[in-house]
Amino acid sequence: MVIVGIDTHKRTHTAVAIEASGQKLDQITVPATTAGALTLLDWAARWAERRWAIEDCRHLSRRLEGDLLRAGESVVRVYPKLMAGARRIGREPGKSDPIDALAVARAALREPDLPIARLDGPERDIRLLTDHRDDLVATRTAMENRLRWHLHELWPGQEPPARSLARASVLAAVDDLLAGSGSTGAGIARELVALIRTLTSAIERLEREIRALVAPLAPTLLLLEGCGWLGAAKLIGETAGITRFRSRAAYARHNGSAPVPVWSGNVVRHRLNRGGNRQINLALHRIAITQLRVGAEGRTYFEHRLAVGDTRTEALRALRRRISDEVYRRLRHDESRRAASHEVADLAA
Repeated sequence: MVIVGIDTHKRTHTAVAIEASGQKLDQITVPATTAGALTLLDWAARWAERRWAIEDCRHLSRRLEGDLLRAGESVVRVYPKLMAGARRIGREPGKSDPIDALAVARAALREPDLPIARLDGPERDIRLLTDHRDDLVATRTAMENRLRWHLHELWPGQEPPARSLARASVLAAVDDLLAGSGSTGAGIARELVALIRTLTSAIERLEREIRALVAPLAPTLLLLEGCGWLGAAKLIGETAGITRFRSRAAYARHNGSAPVPVWSGNVVRHRLNRGGNRQINLALHRIAITQLRVGAEGRTYFEHRLAVGDTRTEALRALRRRISDEVYRRLRHDESRRAASHEVADLAA
């Protein structure tokens, strides 16, 4: 088996082929285009048994990864952090594209359980829409803050209540208030009101699209106490396919809810994991806080952890890990149900 490691960039991709012993066989640099991917395939055709290992830089590697998968190739994703060790033990000093590609290939040879790449599905669409919505919400919040300063300068003490400027009735009232003033500040404020109204309309449209995608994709996840459709969208988009995780422990390690062991002699302790996907971790934290406030099962488990001697922070971390396991189980169930329905559809066709 030949491993072909690829270091991806915006304009070029560099590939290095190694044999099972780790010995370098050949290297090539091609343009970061579909034609370059075809050149890579022609170059690697001399090895009948081959596997491609691509550094997991999604925006840089996604197009090449898709071209290889559509050509029927076997592709694995290599986390960038795995390359550091391979570079340190390499006999060639320095840092270059061929050195990085060689490090990718040797990391793939050393690590047997790397995630297998697959073509993007609806999870990718959900993530794009969710990220775009988050950007628009951040932009709208900045404009709302600027509008509040202008309103405070024009009419101190008459600013709208907190978190109310996204409502159409409040914006209409602000418009009526600004209509009687011809100052420069009032003109800027009117423009901000129009921009906020436009952004709110775009955000609401995105939310309808996201909800329409999430509802059929994860019905079991939506039944989880404390998980709304927006939290489910964040979990689905950031997870990017639950089947790429071999176990619930691997998923917990990925999202940062699994604690880091810190052993000293016979004393076994654990500390907070500050790594992992922080977007998934935040979604799990919001579900945990909601369950503590309104849920029975989450509150019961939290109080049990307090009773056995955990602090409130430790109990909350344990609840977050428990929710991570439940999210993993429900996503696997939804994925299996969807795969079964596709098989039935294929048989019917």
